[in-house]
Amino acid sequence: MTEDRIFAAGDAGSGPFEFNDAVAEVFPDMLQRSIPGYAASILTIGSLARRYVRPETHCFDLGCSLGAATIAMRHNISGPGCRIQAIDSSPAMIRRCRKIIAADDAAVPVDVIAGDVREADIENASMVVMNYTLQFLPLADRDDMITKVCEGMNSGGIFVLSEKIVDDDREIEELLVDLHREQKRRNAYSDSEISRKREAIENVLMPESLAAHEARLKNAGFSHISVWLRYFNFISVVAIK
Repeated sequence: MTEDRIFAAGDAGSGPFEFNDAVAEVFPDMLQRSIPGYAASILTIGSLARRYVRPETHCFDLGCSLGAATIAMRHNISGPGCRIQAIDSSPAMIRRCRKIIAADDAAVPVDVIAGDVREADIENASMVVMNYTLQFLPLADRDDMITKVCEGMNSGGIFVLSEKIVDDDREIEELLVDLHREQKRRNAYSDSEISRKREAIENVLMPESLAAHEARLKNAGFSHISVWLRYFNFISVVAIK
């Protein structure tokens, strides 16, 4: 695993954050050190696939990056006739994802697609995953995106939505942000790296409150909604149609 040193140089973070070749190369390390609970979310995606994916249905990994959620689903689907679509708009991520999927030995077919998740053709879906993806879409597009997901899912299908959020209570928000920074320091990020990344990702990653996400899921048509994981300001939600 290549170590994430993207924001270690003095001139790093001079522009907005991009999912380019440099980020793709260090992405597994970046996720492991930056997102609390990330490994647990991937393991649970596999467990949910084993329970909810039905034969002859489709699964979608929207904003697949290097395909971690795709592989978790792929190795836990037992029914025949299933297919996964892994979609991402970053050419650098897609190139690496295709190599990773090609080297994986699971039998479920996977289509790795370069494209905008907002244009995905979601149909006959028993499972859809957006693992830290929605937060990068414009706020104005998020309602339509979640409605599209719900409309393309079969009854009883499951949607996994993982996001960074902001807490409605300002004092709690400040505490959680500080705890997250402390964790990143423990994971060997310097204060300057933390600051540079924060500046680079501002206005690129736009978090919302948990209440906003829950309302959007309900309005889209999901019947059962619950947070199954929260670690600081990082959450993962399951929603069943």
